[in-house]
Amino acid sequence: MTDEHSRTDGGTASVDGDLPVGTGDRTETDHGLPPVTSIRRWLVTTNHKDVGILYVVTALFFLVFGGVLALLMRLQLWTPGATFLAPNAYNQAVSLHGLIMVFWFLSPFAFGFANYVVPLQIGAKDLAFPRLNALSFWLYLASGVLLGISFFQGGTFAGGWTMYAPLNIPTYTPSLGGSTAILALLLFVVSVTVSSVNFLTTMHRMRAEGLTLRHLPLFTWSILLTVWMMLFAFAALLAALMILSADRLLGTTYFAATSEGGSLLWAHLFWFFGHPEVYIVFFPALGAMAEMFQTFTGRRIVGRKWFIAAMVLVALQSFVVWMHHMFLTGINLQVKTLFMATTIGISLPFDLMVFSLIYTMIKGRIRFDTPFLFAFGALLLFIIGGITGVFLGAIVLDYEFRGTYWVVAHFHYVMVGGVTGLVGALYYWYPKMTGKMYDEFLGKVHFALYFVGFNLLYFPMFVAWETPRRVFDYAPELAPWHQLATVGAFVLAVSFAVMLWNMLTSLWAGDPAPDNPWEYSTTAEWAVSSPPPLENFPGSPTYGEGSLSFRQPRAADGGEGASRTDGGVVHAEGGAHAHREEHASHASIWPLVVGVGALFTFLGLSGLQDAAFPAGMEGMFYTTSLLVGSVVTFGALFSMARERFHGPEVEEAGEKWPFAGIENMKLGMWIFLASDVVLFGAFIGSYVFIRVAFGWTEWHTIAANPIPGLMNTYILLTSSFSVVLALVAAEKKNKWGVVGGLAVTFILGVGFLANKGIEWLHLYHEGHWLSTDIQSSTFFLTTGLHAAHVIAGLVITLYLIARALRGAYLEDSRPVEYFGLYWHFVDIVWLFLFPLFYIL
Repeated sequence: MTDEHSRTDGGTASVDGDLPVGTGDRTETDHGLPPVTSIRRWLVTTNHKDVGILYVVTALFFLVFGGVLALLMRLQLWTPGATFLAPNAYNQAVSLHGLIMVFWFLSPFAFGFANYVVPLQIGAKDLAFPRLNALSFWLYLASGVLLGISFFQGGTFAGGWTMYAPLNIPTYTPSLGGSTAILALLLFVVSVTVSSVNFLTTMHRMRAEGLTLRHLPLFTWSILLTVWMMLFAFAALLAALMILSADRLLGTTYFAATSEGGSLLWAHLFWFFGHPEVYIVFFPALGAMAEMFQTFTGRRIVGRKWFIAAMVLVALQSFVVWMHHMFLTGINLQVKTLFMATTIGISLPFDLMVFSLIYTMIKGRIRFDTPFLFAFGALLLFIIGGITGVFLGAIVLDYEFRGTYWVVAHFHYVMVGGVTGLVGALYYWYPKMTGKMYDEFLGKVHFALYFVGFNLLYFPMFVAWETPRRVFDYAPELAPWHQLATVGAFVLAVSFAVMLWNMLTSLWAGDPAPDNPWEYSTTAEWAVSSPPPLENFPGSPTYGEGSLSFRQPRAADGGEGASRTDGGVVHAEGGAHAHREEHASHASIWPLVVGVGALFTFLGLSGLQDAAFPAGMEGMFYTTSLLVGSVVTFGALFSMARERFHGPEVEEAGEKWPFAGIENMKLGMWIFLASDVVLFGAFIGSYVFIRVAFGWTEWHTIAANPIPGLMNTYILLTSSFSVVLALVAAEKKNKWGVVGGLAVTFILGVGFLANKGIEWLHLYHEGHWLSTDIQSSTFFLTTGLHAAHVIAGLVITLYLIARALRGAYLEDSRPVEYFGLYWHFVDIVWLFLFPLFYIL
């Protein structure tokens, strides 16, 4: 089989995607799921393919939402100083356009494909934690609904999508809608964290036999690296948003304290997230482009291993370039020069990837189908975006270009260039996801309109670069270029209308899609029917002999059984083993209910002003929303914990390096705690940053008496020891030892909170509270975050005690062990907080 002509129309798929693939079993059973024509199906489903479709459809809605705001902006910019929108309305349109496109459209659109395709490409029957996958979607949708509500609360956030301090505090953006928009973004980040833990556990633990990391398809590689970046970058953003929410709702003074570096602190926190976010958005598009280049050139990617190495290098470097967004701040020249070097350096791996794609085209035989047109167009646009971005990496040029439309044009050539690749992915996987073929002629019309509209819209911005960003007034001589850009915006909008018409009409009247509509496709999703069966494969996928085949599971009596979609032994999501005859579960209503509860909870929080609700009916509404939402959320989480739900099995022979000896739940807990390390690190780092800016020795410590903190240190250390005793008792099958150990942990945790509450009350009576000064804000908020973790741990402890009283954990002690990991982490964090806030 040659590299140039790796056909996929019969046979099996290779490990690294350059051997043929065959067809899958079309048989499908619902296993408790309603049919796809039922609305209830989409409310209760946890299947990764259904969730992927939900993500794609919802993201396309937000594309329209953000696109309408963009068109309103372009109409305002038709002439200098126009008043089509009121000034504050224009600021809202600019801010929400950026937020919607970056957060609610780009990443969810990419992860719709990731949800659908990645388990198929790695030979998994679903993601590791199906209900968490559904939960991540419903939290995403709830956050989007909350963002929409913000427009009706006196106006939404109007401080720019980067939310620079101090414009992000109520003094400058006072509306309740501004707070709601920030809370919506915070809820979105929670959704991302849930999804990140799920994807990383799946890709590291549930790959088919023989599918090592080195042989992963390039799209899956791009998602793997993207999710690792998301785990850490979004944790930093979560910290920033929690602090900002506290400034707006509770009256803390982090970002209002400009003399103590509050504005610069926001820039550090935001851009530590913000620059990896560029690659978080672009990597999935890059991986999809690589798959399409292989398919439509009939050629394996040239320099595949170097392509992967370049992606890994970019993912690592993305966390050490954030300060190039801060060249105009007061950071000293030596630091700026260092970050200029890292910025130029990160462009080199991208050069390698671009040349790899170009040489793949030269070596192959190109077929200009619609998906490839968009993939090739994305490459051209990204090259322009990358070259113009190098200008901004140079300190001297950045002084000239920063805050101008040069940045706007460069940013869109990169980010919307990524959208171009993802639109190609939509056409590429549309037959697999729907079982129908799109209209090829309309697809090419879409590309022609898209490419012309894109360049008409954004390229004039380079020429009119002297236009100031986020301002609708500009020099009159630049008007023709802005008018050309406005025409381009409407052409681009028409192109998406053609796409949506093509997708919808093809869904109802398109030709049936074959299992593999592309002649040279190279990955495992094309080895099964279009759309794939519920549990993906007719048996257990294996690449043990270098190509994809299906090992038939044994029947319950030990003999060879018929092909079964659950592959035999099924493991529960919580770690308990199910009987061999049980299928994996695919339906649960509780993720939806948690999402609804979270929506009302966060809506209620948006009504807080300096830790108090407004008077009268308005305050009653927000208070009721908060209480009802909290009860619904907690009740749904409790019900989800009690629900009998069987997740997909982990194949014993599957590839799991480097986590072969770690179970799914334990790995998931480790990954979650890794993100929590960044969260607390950002809070602690913010305290240190502000204290250094204030003057380390001039800083007066709020908790002047270290005794309460020392007592709490001993209390928490003792509680960790009692968790260990509970685990030992469980392993020895000592029921009352388990109950006793957990009970002692609970009592000590309550003691910790009581002692902390007494200390807080004492400080309050001495005149220290959240809004008193920056010292008080940092102390109460950071120790409050830790206290919230303790409270969450105590709720879990009560649940464990209730189950232990009924004899749980004697046969399977792993839940106690996993809880212990969390509780020990909380204790370790306190060992950092105690000296920082009580001694130093």
